[in-house]
Amino acid sequence: MSTTRPCSPGDRGPEPDGASGTPAQEPPAEGAASGVPGEGAPDRTRQARRLSFEGQSGVVPLARDFTRQALYAWGWLPAATADQRAAAEDVLLVVSELVTNACLHAEGPQELRIACDNKVLRVEVADHGPGQPAPRTPHRAGRPGGHGMFIVQRLCLDWGVVRTPGLAGKTVWAELGAPA
Repeated sequence: MSTTRPCSPGDRGPEPDGASGTPAQEPPAEGAASGVPGEGAPDRTRQARRLSFEGQSGVVPLARDFTRQALYAWGWLPAATADQRAAAEDVLLVVSELVTNACLHAEGPQELRIACDNKVLRVEVADHGPGQPAPRTPHRAGRPGGHGMFIVQRLCLDWGVVRTPGLAGKTVWAELGAPA
């Protein structure tokens, strides 16, 4: 499903911090559990992290490494089953595609935000670009390039774009189902 709605449908409760274009709260220190204070195990109820790309080079591998670390901290990795491993790989691929699209079509990414609860993992990539992401139509699987948003559309439960009136750029978001 593709969409340009500013927020996702459903009854999953309030949107993650930053989903409406407002700044998200700072995440916990790398490797720390986000949840009930004092507990060492990750709490899968609601967790979020953000990565600024300001002054960074090699942003696609940086984004994948950052996301992989979050997936380990949140218990998605190491995966116990093939389905769980596939879900984690899908998240890493979607992050790669969204950050790459920001590099190629939107003057580079500003920030990556990821958040998850028990049901859904949300990826957000903010950039300064004016364009509107969309799967290339018609999609030609045998041709190089132009597959990024098609991949996002196929792997995700939903995706869209958030624009803040009066500000340049946008946030492209995508949601994937949590592994069973």
